[in-house]
Amino acid sequence: MRAAGVRHADDVAAVRGLDAIDLPTIQRKLNFHYSVTLDLFGAEISTNAANAFNAGIKGRYHETEIDDDHRLLEATYPVLTWDGAQFRAEPKPALGAINARLLDDYVADSEQLVRAWNKVLEANRVDFRLTLPHRAFNRRQGAFASLSVSPTGDVIGRERWDAQRDAWLPTRDDLEYVLSLMRARTRAGEFAPWIAPPKNGVGGKPGDFEYVRIAA
Repeated sequence: MRAAGVRHADDVAAVRGLDAIDLPTIQRKLNFHYSVTLDLFGAEISTNAANAFNAGIKGRYHETEIDDDHRLLEATYPVLTWDGAQFRAEPKPALGAINARLLDDYVADSEQLVRAWNKVLEANRVDFRLTLPHRAFNRRQGAFASLSVSPTGDVIGRERWDAQRDAWLPTRDDLEYVLSLMRARTRAGEFAPWIAPPKNGVGGKPGDFEYVRIAA
């Protein structure tokens, strides 16, 4: 964007004209992949997770670094819930909240990564910041599966959510455009236009290093 003189992130046509992926599309893709990944953790409160923890086949992130008895018989853990009027953290038995804790650790890790991305945008004076959607957004599993929630955490009607869907999640046009960029590069030193070439190749070699030679 900077090299091409594109000053505004919402100038989607100009960015796509460079065979690059525009930031609004990246934000919609981020919204999608983050929300569906949260679903992979399953229900925040789970008897199956508790049983797996007791059996020693499921643990918490950095289990050995957690300062407790690692049995969780009396412990509690704050779990985000919707009480019909607002989201709030409610203490739950920690043993049943294994999934909720793993999900919280994933959220914290994702927040750190997005902060790093935004530092790049800030350093390049791009007028755009990526954000993680609210954890209740676009959920199909867990405590928030029945809610229609905006990326900012507003609980809204389903009709209104559907009307805003294309502003929040990738559209067919977005997906077709990204697929259109997946063009083969078969010569040493060539890179797809939508990614930045690495500073160095494998083993510190230059980008056009001939790693494999095929004998005639």
